[in-house]
Amino acid sequence: MGKLLGALPRAGEVVWIGLRPARRAPMRVVSEAEARPGEGLVGDRFSGTPDSIRQVTLIQAEHLPAVASLAGLPEVDPALLRRNLVIKGINLLALKEQRFWVGEALLETTGLCHPCSRMEEALGEGGYNAVRGHGGITARVLRGGPIRLGDAVSVEKEGMPNRAV
Repeated sequence: MGKLLGALPRAGEVVWIGLRPARRAPMRVVSEAEARPGEGLVGDRFSGTPDSIRQVTLIQAEHLPAVASLAGLPEVDPALLRRNLVIKGINLLALKEQRFWVGEALLETTGLCHPCSRMEEALGEGGYNAVRGHGGITARVLRGGPIRLGDAVSVEKEGMPNRAV
């Protein structure tokens, strides 16, 4: 079973990056973010909270149309969901209990990223339930480095990032 859980067909790719400068503040969409070990992303409200399991939040690009459909919307802007990274091409749930590379940063999954009550405000009535099961994952930073649009996302293998996308 371990072999099956570790086998992913390909690397994912970072397609969107956002920082939450403060609670309830608008997301800042950026092309690059600096991940710091034990702290998170520089400029994000969770940065500098070493015990936080939410140092970085990730959501699958493939789930955005599902959330939009369930909320009765034509599309969903990732900023409304308040996740840091939107990743395409890899099943984020397959990263459970895994260490993985996002560009030059090594992260470790810490859990699921459940929706909050703000989803009702952001997506309209039923927004909370539209995001349930599609909210992505939370992670902590083990090794820092830049994370850029287009960077590969892959499971840690022999301590080196997989640059193939």
